[in-house]
Amino acid sequence: MKDTREAMAGRTSETGFDHRLYERFPTKDPRPEREVKELERIWDNPRGWGLLTVVNNNYIGFFYVATAFLFFLLAGILALGMRVQLAAPLQDFLPQETYNQFFTMHGTVMMFLFAVPMVEAIGIMLLPQMLAARDLPFPRLSAYAFWAYFVGGLCFFASIFVGLAPDGGWFMYPPLTSIAYSPEINTDFWLLGIGFIEISAIAGAIEIIVGVLRTRAPGMTLDRMPMFAWAMLVFAVMIVIAFPSVILGTLLLELERAFNWPFFDPTRGGDPLLWQHLFWFFGHPEVYIIFLPAAGLMSMMVATSARTELIGYRLNVLALVATGFISFGVWAHHMFATGMPRVSTGYFSAASMAVSLPAGIQVFCWIATLAAGKIRWSTPALFVVGSIMIFVMGGLTGVMVGMVPFDWQVHDTYFIVAHLHYVLLGGMVFPMFAAFYYWNGMTSRNPLSERLGKWVFWLMFTGLHITFLPMHLTGFLGMPRRVYTYLPERGLDIPNLVSTMGAFVIAAGVLLFLFDLARRFRFTTNHDAGNIYGGGTLEWLPTGMYSTRSIPLVKGREPLWDDPEICDDVANGRYFLPNSATGLRETIITSPINAEPQYLQLMPGPSPWPVSAAVFTAGFFLALTVQAYAFATFSGVLALFCVLRWLWETDRPIQQKTADIGAGIVVPIAITGPSSHGWWALNTLIVVMGMIVFMALFSYLYLYGIHPEVWIAPPGLLQTLGIAILLVLALAAAWLSRRILAGKPEGEFPGQGPWLTAALGAALLCGATWWDWSGWSAADLLPTASGQGASVFALLAFQACTVIIAGIMALYLGYRSGRGLLVAPTNVTLDVVVRFIGYAALQGLAITLVVRLFPGG
Repeated sequence: MKDTREAMAGRTSETGFDHRLYERFPTKDPRPEREVKELERIWDNPRGWGLLTVVNNNYIGFFYVATAFLFFLLAGILALGMRVQLAAPLQDFLPQETYNQFFTMHGTVMMFLFAVPMVEAIGIMLLPQMLAARDLPFPRLSAYAFWAYFVGGLCFFASIFVGLAPDGGWFMYPPLTSIAYSPEINTDFWLLGIGFIEISAIAGAIEIIVGVLRTRAPGMTLDRMPMFAWAMLVFAVMIVIAFPSVILGTLLLELERAFNWPFFDPTRGGDPLLWQHLFWFFGHPEVYIIFLPAAGLMSMMVATSARTELIGYRLNVLALVATGFISFGVWAHHMFATGMPRVSTGYFSAASMAVSLPAGIQVFCWIATLAAGKIRWSTPALFVVGSIMIFVMGGLTGVMVGMVPFDWQVHDTYFIVAHLHYVLLGGMVFPMFAAFYYWNGMTSRNPLSERLGKWVFWLMFTGLHITFLPMHLTGFLGMPRRVYTYLPERGLDIPNLVSTMGAFVIAAGVLLFLFDLARRFRFTTNHDAGNIYGGGTLEWLPTGMYSTRSIPLVKGREPLWDDPEICDDVANGRYFLPNSATGLRETIITSPINAEPQYLQLMPGPSPWPVSAAVFTAGFFLALTVQAYAFATFSGVLALFCVLRWLWETDRPIQQKTADIGAGIVVPIAITGPSSHGWWALNTLIVVMGMIVFMALFSYLYLYGIHPEVWIAPPGLLQTLGIAILLVLALAAAWLSRRILAGKPEGEFPGQGPWLTAALGAALLCGATWWDWSGWSAADLLPTASGQGASVFALLAFQACTVIIAGIMALYLGYRSGRGLLVAPTNVTLDVVVRFIGYAALQGLAITLVVRLFPGG
C-alpha cells in the first residue's frame, strides 16, 4: 500500500500524486450491503424537532431554497398590491406611506432576500452532488448561514405588518434616509437587517469557494468542472469583494443616524454621493452575482435539452470570469445624472458596453448548442429558450441606458423599471423555474407535471411581456418610478392597466406551479423521481444522506454520458470511500487545480449550536434596531458562546493519522497549513475584512477630496512610529507562536508557550489601538465634528472590533491549551488564531499609516 506523500514515482503533478494509482479503479471486490448500512448509520439525521440541528446539505439546501421561494412569493404579493394601486389614475387602494413601504420592501426582498439567497441556496443543495463530495467543507457554517437568513429575514419582513417597514427605497439614498428626514426606526430596520443578512450571504460564499476548489471528486480538474460549479465559484468571489461595500455603507449610515457622525452631511464635511458610490459598487455587480449562477444552470440545461455537450465550454468559463471582473468597473453607470465629470461618465459608459460582450458570448454558445443538437421540448427546455429571449431583450435596453444622453432622458422613469425586470426575470427567475423542473428528481419522489409545467411557462412568459413591455412606453411618456399615483389624460391610463393585467397573468402561472408542487412534490434524499431529462453530470449518481455512494474517478465533463456503467460502479462501492475510513462523517479534500487526493476531512454532525448562534445573532441586531442595548449585549454574548461551543468540537484530536480511501491510496487526516481547507476559508474571510477596510479608506480619501477645508493635522510622527512598532511586534509574536509549536516533537504537549506568545500579540494589538484612539482624541478630533473625524473614528472602531475578536480567539486558544488539546507540531486552532492576529496587525498598520500620513493635514 502506497502513501500519497511518498508516491513520487511515475507521472506526478502539483501534489506529488502518482496518477498510476488511478488505474486500479474500478475495484472488483465490493461489499455494498454492509458498507451502505454503515454509511446510513453515520450520516443519519435526527427526526422531529431534531431537524433544527441538521447540518447536511440535503436538508439545509432544501430549507434554503424553500425559504428563498417564500420570499419570492411575498415580494410578488407586494408587487400585485402596487400594480392594483397603479391600474388607474388617482387610485386610493394604498395610501402614499403604505405604497412607499410596499415598493421599498418589494425591491429589498427581491434583491436581498430572494435573488442572491436563492442562487446561493441552489448551490448549497446541488454542489456536493455535482462535485461528488459527501458535503461542503463547513456544514455547520451553512446551517448557521441559513438560520441567520431565515430568522433575520422573517423578522425584517414582519416589520411591514406593524407599520415599521423601511420606506426610503431599496437603495436608501441619503439625505432622504438621514435622521432629519426619516426620524423613525423604519430606516434602521433596513440598515441593520440587511447588513445582518449580508453576513449570512458571505458565510455561504466562503463555504462555496472552499467547496468548489477543495472538495471536487478526484480527476475533476478545473477543465472538467460543471459549468454551474464555475458560475458559483465566480459568484462567491464576487460576493466576497462586493458585499463588504454595502455592509460598510449600512454601518456608516447607521452611525450617522445613531451617533451623529456626519459621513453624508455636506454641511460638516460629508457627502451624500459617498453612499451612492458605496452602494452601487455592490449594487451593479449584484445584478451579475444573480445572473451568473443562473447562467451556469442554463449552460447545463441547454446541453441536456439539446442532447449534446455545451459548445464553447472554455469560452463560457472565460465569459463568466470576464463578466465578474468587468462588472466592478460599472458601478457609476447608475450615477450619470448626478453631475459626474465627462471623463468619468465616458469611462463608465464604455464599461457598460464592455460588460455586455461576455454575456453575448454565453448567449451565442447556448444558441449554437441548441442548434447543434436535437431539442426535446420539455418544460425546462421551454423555460431555457424563453429565458434567452427575455434576457436578450433586457440586455438590449441595458445597452441603451448605458449611453449617457439616453440615460439622462429615461433616468428614474418606468423605462428603467422595465429594463431591470426583463434582465432579472429573464436572467434569473426563468432559469430558476427551469431548474425546479430539471432538478426536481433530486429531492422529490414524484416528478412535476409536464403538461401543467407548459401552462406555467406560457402564462409566465406571456404575462411578463404584457406587464413590462408597456412600461417602456410609460417611461418614454415621462412617468417617474416610485410614485404612488398619476394624473388622468396623460396617456398613462391604458399602459398601466395593461401592465396590471399582465402582473396577474404572471401570478396565475406561479399559482399553477404552487398547485402542481403541492400535488406532486414529496421530499426525499434518494433521487426517487430520477434523472428524467437524462443529465450527464454527477448529481444523478446513486445517492443517500451521504451524497454519493462512493466517490468516482472523473474522466470527462459529462461522466454519465461518457461511461454508462459509472452509476452501477458507484452504487457498488467500486470507487473512493466505499465505506467510512474512520467511522465518522468524512470527505476527500483534493488539490485546487487537478483535484488530486490530499487528505481526508472529518465532517461535523448535527448540532444545536449553529441554529442557537443564528437566533441570538438575529436578536443582537434586532435589539440594536430598537436601541435595546442591554438585550443586544446579552444576545451578543450568547451568540458568541454558541459559536465557540460549536467550534470546540471541530478541532478534536484523533488517534488515527492516515486513512485508506481506496485503490491502495493512503492519505493523512486533518492537516494544517496552506493545503488545509481551514486555511483557505480564513484567507477568504480576511479578504472580506480587507475589502471593508479598503472601502473605508476609499471613503476617507473621497471625503478629503470633496471637503479638504475641514481636515486638521494628524498627531505627530513620533507617536505614529510607536504605534507602528507595536503592530510589527504583534505580527512577530503571531509568527513566533506558530514556530514554537512547530519545533516540538510530534504528539507532544508544548506547555503554555505557544498560546502565551499569541496572547502577547493580541495584547500588543490592544495597546496600539488604544494609543491610536487616544492620539486622535488628544488632537481635538471628534467623530461628530467633521467628515474627517467620522471616517477616522469609524476606521479605528473597526480596528478595535478586529482586535477584540483577536483577543477572544487568544483566550479561546488558552482554554484549549489548558485542557491539553494543543498538540505539536501542528494545530488547526492555533494556526487560525495566529494568522488572524497577524492580519489584525497588518490591518492596523494600513489604517494608521494612511490616516496619519495622508493627506497630512
